[in-house]
Amino acid sequence: MNQISDSEHTAPVDTSVAVQASRKAALASWIGSALEYYDFFIYGTAAALVFGKLFYPNHDPKIASMAALATFGVAYITRPVGAFILGHVGDRYGRKRVLTFTLLLMGVSTFLVGLLPTYEEIGVAAPLMLVLLRLLQGFSAAGEQAGANSMTLEHAPAHRRGFYSSFTLSGTQAGLILATLVFIPVSALPEADLLRWGWRIPFLLSAVVVIVGIWIRRSLPEAPRFANPHTMKSQTPLIELFQDYRTQVLRIIFAALVSVVSTIFSVFTLSYAVNTLHMPRTTMLSVLVAANLVALAAIPCWAMLSDRIGRRPVFMFGALGCGLLIWPYLWAISTQNIPLIFALGILLSGITYSAANGVWPSLYGEMFSTRVRLSGMAIGTQIGFALGGFAPSISAALITDGVNGWMPVAVFTSTAMLVSAVAVWSARETSHLSMAQLDATVTASH
Repeated sequence: MNQISDSEHTAPVDTSVAVQASRKAALASWIGSALEYYDFFIYGTAAALVFGKLFYPNHDPKIASMAALATFGVAYITRPVGAFILGHVGDRYGRKRVLTFTLLLMGVSTFLVGLLPTYEEIGVAAPLMLVLLRLLQGFSAAGEQAGANSMTLEHAPAHRRGFYSSFTLSGTQAGLILATLVFIPVSALPEADLLRWGWRIPFLLSAVVVIVGIWIRRSLPEAPRFANPHTMKSQTPLIELFQDYRTQVLRIIFAALVSVVSTIFSVFTLSYAVNTLHMPRTTMLSVLVAANLVALAAIPCWAMLSDRIGRRPVFMFGALGCGLLIWPYLWAISTQNIPLIFALGILLSGITYSAANGVWPSLYGEMFSTRVRLSGMAIGTQIGFALGGFAPSISAALITDGVNGWMPVAVFTSTAMLVSAVAVWSARETSHLSMAQLDATVTASH
């Protein structure tokens, strides 16, 4: 296996400049992720609340809900495809190119969703176009997190990689908060206005998102690995990845099943509470906002803890804790106990899930050398996230009638969390290694 040029590790570095670059990369990744995932998450909210009525009106309500949630999941089909393509580009030509492209594609796709005619206007062509645009969103998302994570990880100081790389996930949470906040006043519209024009507003606002995001990404510094002209870059990162890192990719696929909690919490429970139990839309949207506001603070705290005690124990706590907390949370929703829904929702998603969510960028990134990091993270996570993306539609099929109809969903979620925790338990701890040591150790291990 080709090794990285020694000049990459021995060139003198101005400490103050390096720290400034680390902060700028983290901030740019935070803002860029927030804007891109605003686009991604408004689709999930709309799928849970209105897409069944707009694009599948002739179906039984339960079937329409399942179909709408499935359109949320189809984005995860193209995410692995995007991971292979964008991962290669990012490792071969640089992180910055990938990050600019993904933001532009996501914004345009989302804006076009807001212009779509409904089923009543053009028939079956409407849901087909909806699915096509969702597939483009998925392709875009495949490169966003892995690119931003790689960028911040490679800029970060050795002893604070967990903290700096967590900014990408904090940005993702901010995007979810923004998307939900936009939908709260829209969802409060009279039903007729919501279905006629109100649902389009969050999607059309993505035009502003694209303009702001591109402006921010223009000033994003390239990772040192690509800024250094003496760096030996991999000519075939995908071949190198699957020759030397098959175990790491497989481990991440299973670990990434932790994302099941995110889609169950933000999409399935919203649909279940509103469409099945007829709870107020604004109540459940407020739960999402509250939990994610807490997550904004919790994610960097868990990440800092991982810099001190290691990535594995923090991640495993988050995964196993979510596997337990999903039971009382779904029970609280089934009983429509609003105070308990808020308390358990914040504990589940805002605090416990944030332990795994804040740590995985550094945990996964440290499994690979710099030469194949973006490819490895993108491919491993996007295949795992694909399974998580279909969790809402799988759960809609699993749920049964009656007061305990939510239990199969809880079993499904807990099983996914156990698999994720075991996958991370099998990994080695890397939080104590510098990037130079990490690259050398990874190379030597193969």
